[in-house]
Amino acid sequence: MKAKRFVYTILVIVSLIYSVIVYMVGSGTFSFAIWLAVAAFFAFLLFMNSKDRWKKVPKGIRGIFNGVVAASLVVFIICQGCILSQFFSKGEADADYLIVLGAQMRDNGPSIVFRYRLDAAADYLKDNPNAKVVVTGGQGANESISEGEGGKAYLIEQGISEDRIIVEDESVNTEENIVNALYLIKKDTKTSESDLKFAVVTNNFHLFRGTLLAKRHTDAKVIGIAARTEYLYIPNNMVRESFGILKDLV
Repeated sequence: MKAKRFVYTILVIVSLIYSVIVYMVGSGTFSFAIWLAVAAFFAFLLFMNSKDRWKKVPKGIRGIFNGVVAASLVVFIICQGCILSQFFSKGEADADYLIVLGAQMRDNGPSIVFRYRLDAAADYLKDNPNAKVVVTGGQGANESISEGEGGKAYLIEQGISEDRIIVEDESVNTEENIVNALYLIKKDTKTSESDLKFAVVTNNFHLFRGTLLAKRHTDAKVIGIAARTEYLYIPNNMVRESFGILKDLV
């Protein structure tokens, strides 16, 4: 029991520290709250495993609690498996269009998450000169420019010709990124949608969900190109992405 309480104590401390690290990124999201909830969960387990408190709880309630935790863990593991299935995807040559999913713009340019997506797109565009790219994302309250326009400016700096870049600057979430991008692609080409090949470009943790949503909205062939992620933030991004997958399924 002492070993279990020690483990719970360490998990509480680590979760609290990680929540601060995530908060300090200043992304404008509240994903740090996930780690506060994780810390509270382990603090609850620590409390209940002290002074034999669990033994005072009716057996039926303990069984329900353990069942809920086990089911949640199974769902979480399945979501992580889905995420990892696309984690290292590099796509394939000769896509007609890339769709770069938007992410936060800062005053000094794309955030690190967005920059990794744009860098992956730039590398592909240089290797596949016939491909065009749709850079997506509207302007948030904490952004001085839309993600679409900011992404375009960054790609031009990387040597991508302006006439290969299409800007989508109204979407506010991943699904809108994709739906709006597909609409602009249809306006840009006379080729039948079923004969096109799209590449969704986003960070590795986000690619499974991005390609899944794209396949819902098009008859074209959809491939994925995984951009990298800062290692320190992979746990946060993968946990948060599990909630996104569940939301989309619902």
